[in-house]
Amino acid sequence: MCLTCPEITSMPRSNCSGSSAFFATLVVTVLFMTVNISEVIADDVVEQRVDELLAKMSIEEKIGQMNQKNADAVDLVGDDLRSGRLGSVLNVVDVEVVNEMQRIAVEESRLGIPLLIGRDVIHGFKTVMPIPLGQAATWNPDVVRDGARVAALEASSSGVNWTFAPMIDISRDARWGRIAESLGEDPYLASEMGVAMIEGFQGDDLSAAGTIGACAKHFAGYGAAEAGRDYSTTNIPENELRNVYLRPFEAAVNAGVMTLMASFSDLDGVPASGNRFLMTDILRGEWQFDGFVVSDWDSVRQLQIHGLTDSEQGSAFEAVNAGVDMEMQGGSYLLHLESLVAAGKVDTSTIDAAVANILRAKFRLGLFENPYTNPSDYPETGNAAALSVARKAALQSVVMLKNEGRVLPLSVDKLESIAVIGPLANSPYEQLGTWVFDGDPALSVTSREAIEKLVGDDLAIRYVEAMDTSRSRDTAPFDDAVAAANESDVAILFLGEEAILSGEAHSRADINLPGAQAELVRRIRASGKPVVAVIQAGRPLTLSNIVDEVDAILYAWHPGTMGGPAIADLVFGVASPSGKLPATFPSVVGQIPIYYNHKNTGKPPNAENIVHIDDIDERAPQTSLGMSAFHLDAGFQPLFPFGYGLSYGEFGYDNISVSKSEVTPGDTLTIGADLVNSGPHAAEEVVQLYVRDLVGSTTRPVRELKGFKRIRVEPGQTVRVEFDLHTDELSYYGRDNTRVLEPGDFQVWIGGSSETELRSEFRLVDD
Repeated sequence: MCLTCPEITSMPRSNCSGSSAFFATLVVTVLFMTVNISEVIADDVVEQRVDELLAKMSIEEKIGQMNQKNADAVDLVGDDLRSGRLGSVLNVVDVEVVNEMQRIAVEESRLGIPLLIGRDVIHGFKTVMPIPLGQAATWNPDVVRDGARVAALEASSSGVNWTFAPMIDISRDARWGRIAESLGEDPYLASEMGVAMIEGFQGDDLSAAGTIGACAKHFAGYGAAEAGRDYSTTNIPENELRNVYLRPFEAAVNAGVMTLMASFSDLDGVPASGNRFLMTDILRGEWQFDGFVVSDWDSVRQLQIHGLTDSEQGSAFEAVNAGVDMEMQGGSYLLHLESLVAAGKVDTSTIDAAVANILRAKFRLGLFENPYTNPSDYPETGNAAALSVARKAALQSVVMLKNEGRVLPLSVDKLESIAVIGPLANSPYEQLGTWVFDGDPALSVTSREAIEKLVGDDLAIRYVEAMDTSRSRDTAPFDDAVAAANESDVAILFLGEEAILSGEAHSRADINLPGAQAELVRRIRASGKPVVAVIQAGRPLTLSNIVDEVDAILYAWHPGTMGGPAIADLVFGVASPSGKLPATFPSVVGQIPIYYNHKNTGKPPNAENIVHIDDIDERAPQTSLGMSAFHLDAGFQPLFPFGYGLSYGEFGYDNISVSKSEVTPGDTLTIGADLVNSGPHAAEEVVQLYVRDLVGSTTRPVRELKGFKRIRVEPGQTVRVEFDLHTDELSYYGRDNTRVLEPGDFQVWIGGSSETELRSEFRLVDD
């Protein structure tokens, strides 16, 4: 792809007019390769250095490497650094402070071991990309990779060398606040996007300037918290754990992710921070991971609060023996590991293995050779190239959910005035979204600003905030908003959630538009003017109470620094919407959990075998005959399905084909279909491939995503789109929780969402 051009292209970078400036700005670190980082630096050299250093270390110095402390001032950690009692610091972003901490660690401690400097660089540093869920809506790994590369460069300039991202928890519950930080409900999509983010952070050489170590989190099952309550219990059968929740983590390990973070939650009764099955049996034994595992904030000590242990010492014992190498904040390792070793309860080899994992990461990062940061070696944060990446990410993340009567795109030539209404039209901070400790609102360009710049003097713009916040219930200002709509040709409502309503510890039981926003929509609708809703939110919202009250909906998530220009371009047709939903949108909250790749059940629902409560006679008899899995008051379908998203193009699919009607293990099948754009606008479409295994030794999902491609199609053009599907992609974890590839019949679909109907079949047969 070309990083500066608005369309996807195979154009060589040397032929792109914008590429020279971009690469001069981002230096040579903007090189993206799918590699295993452990293969870049010679393993034997690293292992020799690890062994040599480990042999020199005292037990106190070893345990010190396993200790991470939150500190933003040198005097808070100076003594710990000099004595070798600290291996990592988090949440310091003043480069002078970082360099002084590194100096003390390298020059004043006995062994001179440099520090890991950790920070939550989740979806940008100073320049903020869309929230991760919004990035997943791009269905474009290149865009995700570029965004992480910008973040890595900006964070590196402040001395940060380790980020706690990507979050690759599969999330099927929109009530959960951290769905904003996730990459959606599907393990294939989350794997592809998560790997791209890791590659952006880590580059093709961890020791290169401008790269930072990634941390895949939260291992594992955190996204399945009961009722979407953050930190709550997760109960996931092992078969479901392996087939769904672990898949992105295995992909991250295979991509060379430097670290993993343990989940806060328990998993079937054993909290992740003390779960040896996860940390040792699977991660080390099955996947051969040689990076290190860090706990989440104070989660080791919290094992006692869970009720797994009766003391802080017991918590340290459980965590270290489970395989948690470093403790984030809390200090229980520092206080108790030495006595546990002395008492013979923790083997020295366990400590040595953990420390070796940590040292290995530091050697791979090149910290022993280059512990200090010179900000002048890096491009200025928020530079034009970084903003270009943020704008493209925002542009491709927006999903058009409705466009009744083709009200969009708006035409400057056909309008005289527009009303811009709502609490999120001109809010530079709120558009950044959750988890942006370092995001700079001064860099934000809001939708109001961008629309005013785009239309210039060609249109009159009437702006009314209408609500102080998205949660306001004061309807008094609505009169001014209605007046603006009455006097304008079109009303654009900027609705949704403030950033604080999603993210960690910000779960919601009611996921309708908060405050009096639905009433605002109804009042504006009564004006009789076309109504366009632009919704910024950190999760899928239940929109049933407003979907029929608006003509068009652009779902913009929290779009980041350049959200405004991206939204303006889409509203006025400079570009076509091309995002697709990475998570299912429920009609009502009571449908949750709702996701596309569910099991069929013995009584699957369809339009013929459900009834609605409004259709039942007052004295209807009780019966279960002919009934199925649905809700009387909501049916069985979501409001909008996974993979859904409209366009200004008119896309159709036809002529699906498979290259073979029968395949054997080891074969590759080519599946293709025609994609035609019969509309007047050039546009990009995300073409999706789904497969169903009809019969298995354990029940299989009704559909599973197996591939996707972003394709640009000109008006009237037909493009043949093909996917190669290897039989390995048909394997899964069976009854004994080992991977199996079973013969049988398969269905395959190609289309623009998980509900596409264009289908073919093939059969997998034994050799």
